[in-house]
Amino acid sequence: MKLLFLNGVNLNLTGRREKGVYGAETLDDINAQIRSYVNARGAECEFYQSNIEGEICAKLHATDADGVILNAGAFTHYSYAIRDAIAGISVPVVEVHMSNVHAREEFRHTSVLSEVCRGCILGFGKNSYILAAESFLL
Repeated sequence: MKLLFLNGVNLNLTGRREKGVYGAETLDDINAQIRSYVNARGAECEFYQSNIEGEICAKLHATDADGVILNAGAFTHYSYAIRDAIAGISVPVVEVHMSNVHAREEFRHTSVLSEVCRGCILGFGKNSYILAAESFLL
């Protein structure tokens, strides 16, 4: 089992930006914890982050993973390109968010990605990634 953890726009700033929402750990710190968890479960993982919508689409198109855990960041709310990329592949995708987007600004309440994803996990901080991974590892 191989999982792709795909992070979108501004997630490279995790640990420096809005610490009250996203925490103080960097994305690299979180990825190291995820890798340890996933490897202990006997699976492999790959990590990719981009602030460029087309690069995220290209990564989805090219993935050889068995499952994708996607935190698209703000692209979640308006990227029909990423939505179509998800719909165009046979690999299941789980949408994740570290924060509870429904408890935040109204524009964050809508995801254009959810209906083409296998499921959505949000509001559990970095553990949202672990819970999404677990959905593939059960």
